[in-house]
Amino acid sequence: MRIRLIRRYSECFKRQVVDELEDGRFASITQARLHHGIAGTTTVQRWIKHYGRDHLQAKVVRVEKPDEQDRIREYKKRIAQLEQALGKTQAENVLNATFLKLACEQLGQEVESFKKKSDGRRSMPPESSNGVG
Repeated sequence: MRIRLIRRYSECFKRQVVDELEDGRFASITQARLHHGIAGTTTVQRWIKHYGRDHLQAKVVRVEKPDEQDRIREYKKRIAQLEQALGKTQAENVLNATFLKLACEQLGQEVESFKKKSDGRRSMPPESSNGVG
């Protein structure tokens, strides 16, 4: 059975560590903890919360106007609609590319040469020689 050692620190020592952090002597809580030989990874953080000025604690502060939640909800809904429309457009592009490839195969042309026609007109296969056309 392993005996767990519990260390108790004086209030003066705790304040000293917090003051050193707030004064910038240490770049991080970990540096201060290692320098003073404090084993617990959250011990100094608790001291800062209790004795410090709270500016060393990471915080997320979100200020919202009353109607902002409604706007955010509307934006998310609009994004979902746009993503759905984009998916449809991409599917149509794939279908169009496939149809173009099949049409070019039937015409006996390469897709790239069909796309690069300089006059902008698409050529049609030659009509049968029945004099029409």
